[in-house]
Amino acid sequence: MNTPETQPEVPVFISQSIARKLRWVLLAATILFIIGIVAPMMTISQFVLVQNSFSVLSGVMELLGNGQFLLFLVVAGFSILLPILKIGVLFALMSRRAQQSGKLSRYLHLMHEYGRWAMLDVMVVAILIVAVKLGAIVSVEIHYGLYLFGASVLLIMLVTRRVVHLTDHNNT
Repeated sequence: MNTPETQPEVPVFISQSIARKLRWVLLAATILFIIGIVAPMMTISQFVLVQNSFSVLSGVMELLGNGQFLLFLVVAGFSILLPILKIGVLFALMSRRAQQSGKLSRYLHLMHEYGRWAMLDVMVVAILIVAVKLGAIVSVEIHYGLYLFGASVLLIMLVTRRVVHLTDHNNT
């Protein structure tokens, strides 16, 4: 009799036609993400005379340049590094090689571990906007970079949900 600890691991497979479609969506999300982090995200205006536009990448570099190392690590980690890692793991999950080698379960475990941090990149941008909006003499103009970044995060979330759903369905 097999106990839960001794049962062999059930192989997890995603059909290649579905994986191909998800890879295209993930490629679009990756392109949106790359453009989203380098495109202007917002312009901050103070006293009508001083304007400063920035993107995620330029904002992160500004933090580094100003010696804000901890804040630089937090924002760069959650807004740039972790989303790139998640994209990489998702691409790996949908590769034929991962499915044939049995590494799919390991990649799924990484996705579940990463899932706890998935929304922190969006939260960082939201907190930044709220903090800037609180200034009495500061106005913020939102640009297309924020929309592209947000669209990439949503697409990545949709692909993640679909992959997890397909693999959970295959395990039952």
